[in-house]
Amino acid sequence: MRPQFEYGDEVRVMRTVRNDGTFPGTPTGGVLIRRGAVGFVRDVGTFLQDQLIYSIHFLDENILVGCREQELQGADEPWVPSLFEFRDKVTPRIQLAVNGEVIAKPGDEGEVLKAFREAEDNVTYHVRFPGRTLQVPEKILEGLDQVSEGLDQETDEC
Repeated sequence: MRPQFEYGDEVRVMRTVRNDGTFPGTPTGGVLIRRGAVGFVRDVGTFLQDQLIYSIHFLDENILVGCREQELQGADEPWVPSLFEFRDKVTPRIQLAVNGEVIAKPGDEGEVLKAFREAEDNVTYHVRFPGRTLQVPEKILEGLDQVSEGLDQETDEC
C-alpha cells in the first residue's frame, strides 16, 4: 500500500466527517469537518493493516482529524461546491409532484440522502420526503434553518 498523499500535502475532504464516538468533546454523529474543507497531511498510518488513514490538520477549524484515503482529494483538483449535504433538512421552494400526485410542497421537510455535482450550475440531490425519494435541483431547495430564520425575521418586524 502506497499512500497517495504525503506529509505536508494540501488536501480537501470530499464528504462531511462526523464523530464516530472516538473524538472527545463532540457528540457522536456530530459534524467534525464539513465537506470541501482544506487541510494539510500531518501523518499517514494504517487501520486493520488494509486501510490508509491520514491525520489531517484543518487550519481554519484548528482541528486534527483522521480521514480515509477515499475521503480525500488534492486541494488543487476540481471541486464543485454545493449548498446541502447528507442529512441536511430541506424544503422545496415550489410544489413537487409526480404524475399529478403532490409529493412535497413548500414547508414540507425532506432529508438530503446524496448530492450529485456534475457542474456548479447543475447540482442535484436525492431528497427523501415522507413516502418518496426524488432527485431535486439545488435551485428549488432551501434549508429548513433558512426558512425558520426567515419566519423569525418576519415575526420580529411585526
